[in-house]
Amino acid sequence: MRDGDDAVSADSRTTNMRPAPANKLSEDERAQILAVANSEEFASMPPSQIVPTLADRGEYVASESSFYRVLKQASQQHHRGRAKKPSNRVVTSHCASGPNEVWSWDITWLPAAVKGQYYYWYMMLDVFSRKIVGHEVHTAESAELASRLMRRTSLAEGLAGRKLVLHSDNGSPMKGATMLATLEHLGVAASFSRPRVSNDNPYAESLFRTCKYRPDYPNKPFGSLEEAQVWTQQFVRWYNQDHKHSGLKFVTPAQRHNGQAEAILKQREQVYREAKRRNPQRWAQHTRNWKLDDQVWLNPERIQPEALKQAA
Repeated sequence: MRDGDDAVSADSRTTNMRPAPANKLSEDERAQILAVANSEEFASMPPSQIVPTLADRGEYVASESSFYRVLKQASQQHHRGRAKKPSNRVVTSHCASGPNEVWSWDITWLPAAVKGQYYYWYMMLDVFSRKIVGHEVHTAESAELASRLMRRTSLAEGLAGRKLVLHSDNGSPMKGATMLATLEHLGVAASFSRPRVSNDNPYAESLFRTCKYRPDYPNKPFGSLEEAQVWTQQFVRWYNQDHKHSGLKFVTPAQRHNGQAEAILKQREQVYREAKRRNPQRWAQHTRNWKLDDQVWLNPERIQPEALKQAA
């Protein structure tokens, strides 16, 4: 308002023309992002899976956030999968700083063709690498079958003389005399969830959820035990060898378990550094962090704060 004038000036913030940001995506770049996201290879995958896959090939199209933004502006930002958006979970009192130090195991039911009957999938998972180290499908739950699986998996992973913690819930196969005797014989320390606490074994529960929300998970019950065994074998092969795990900076469990993850993530860092060098205005600060944590905790809320500080 000027002196002596009752007129009120319009708010020019809503009318001024502002220059486009220097790092704004061009129409060709936006079209390329949409084309990649809608391609047959990536149509069922979120940007969090697409971007690392491209980086492993030495390709950089755009950042993960750019993929999400362009898809949203094109009304294509929908959840790609059968599962609901995951909620926050308690992170898993043992610390693993390498493979074959802490395992988690559980049993899930697979529906059978006969109403009221189920097949039982026994699964053992390495907490550090998320690799499925052992699994079997049976027609019953028992400590004897669990004990047999534990012996086979221990032999396959070469655990003789190595310290291992095996975590599970409080089911009868987990606490059966045969299973506990086998663990004692192998020198494995048994760990159990707290009574009536459903999220003390989150790694195994998360894996079963991943399994049952796979696009190719059967819509009908399994017709036979052999059919269930074949499908779980295929799933385990995909999960260990092909699945880029969100908790592992999108490397596969097998790569983390076999010590290949560090080299892969360094190569991704190089791809990003080169992309920033070619087009520095696209980044306001640093490139994406591809570093993995050296330690994985199982239920850290059980650890006293002093212990956590010493381990950090």
